Amino acid sequence: MKTNLKYQILTLLMFAVGLVQAQSVEEIIRRSEQNLRGVSSHTTMTIRIVRPTWERSISAESWSEGSDYSMILIHEPARDRGTVFLKREQEMWNYVPTINRSVKMPPSMMSQSWMGSDFNNDDLVRESSMITDYTHTLLGRETIRGQECYVIESIPHDDAPVVWGKLKSYITTSDYLQWKVEFYDEDDLVVQTMEGFNPQQFDGRTLPAKMRMTPSDVDGEFTEMTYESLEFGVDFQNNFFTVQNMRRLR
Repeated sequence: MKTNLKYQILTLLMFAVGLVQAQSVEEIIRRSEQNLRGVSSHTTMTIRIVRPTWERSISAESWSEGSDYSMILIHEPARDRGTVFLKREQEMWNYVPTINRSVKMPPSMMSQSWMGSDFNNDDLVRESSMITDYTHTLLGRETIRGQECYVIESIPHDDAPVVWGKLKSYITTSDYLQWKVEFYDEDDLVVQTMEGFNPQQFDGRTLPAKMRMTPSDVDGEFTEMTYESLEFGVDFQNNFFTVQNMRRLR
């Protein structure tokens, strides 16, 4: 009976440790998401697309409210000025000013390149949610470019609206920054890697001022997103994140 009791106690302890770890890794992901999004936000940014023989820049402005609503307005280059991307709950819309038309984008478009960059549509509007669409496992800790990071493996649920087979995130232990994220395909190969650089204060929060996305299969190509400003706790009118409002943004 003593042996049986010891076994039961050991089993309960192992279960408790596993439960605490699961709660901890969920909290790490949640704090990282909240640190970047906040309850609501307004952002101005520059996206630089670099290729071996050319490069170009995009000036954009974005707004978000929670994980269900986001809007991106393109200011430059001139030929794309006024283009708008809207995420509204499970819907994704694109407004093209040259034809004065709003188009609902199918789920298959989420894996497509955004504006010719190394970010895809899902990366920019974040249709998928790290909190609800993935199961997370804390693998340990590792130092990346001078920052101690939690290493977390994230496997998508079978019914999740995601385009990746797996994510491996390196989140700083100090400020919960997404310092590095590896994106894997269904064959467990790294397709692209996102890295954070130059931590700065934005509206009272420490965040990487620059995010770089680098594809794994082509040398000399990457896309850098540099935050010019970030404001959190923004109040929006009820009709802000609507298809009708896409035409009004300038």
